[in-house]
Amino acid sequence: MRETLRAEFVELVPRELQEGVLYVSREYRTAVHRCCCGCGQRVVTPLSPAKWLLHEEVDGTVSLNPSIGNWSFPCRSHYWIRSGRVIEAGDMSDAQVQRGREYDARLVKSHIESKQDSGSESGSLLDLIGAAWRWWVSLVKGK
Repeated sequence: MRETLRAEFVELVPRELQEGVLYVSREYRTAVHRCCCGCGQRVVTPLSPAKWLLHEEVDGTVSLNPSIGNWSFPCRSHYWIRSGRVIEAGDMSDAQVQRGREYDARLVKSHIESKQDSGSESGSLLDLIGAAWRWWVSLVKGK
């Protein structure tokens, strides 16, 4: 398991990812890295209040919350990124993963509903669609 990740702030995520680098695109609200177990899979974490939150530390390192659970990868790796350090979190059962996915879906729904209740329905939906499109284009084009 990789022990650290160095944050690199980019507009577009490169097609070829370097080991040990967490690419962060503020514009496209996305962080991408190679799986920390060493399998090489591309891990994409959309940055939003309903998905992952990125915290930039004073020393230039970053933290992501919640943990990264690669349940659809053969490796099924699970870890936290805290101040640039990778902290192994251990495997979860399929039932635990399903409960986590259901919880995540409720968070997304709640986030969308709170935006609609605040009267920013059309703006937030358009922002979300635009961010999703820009993210998709950045993955396809790479750099």
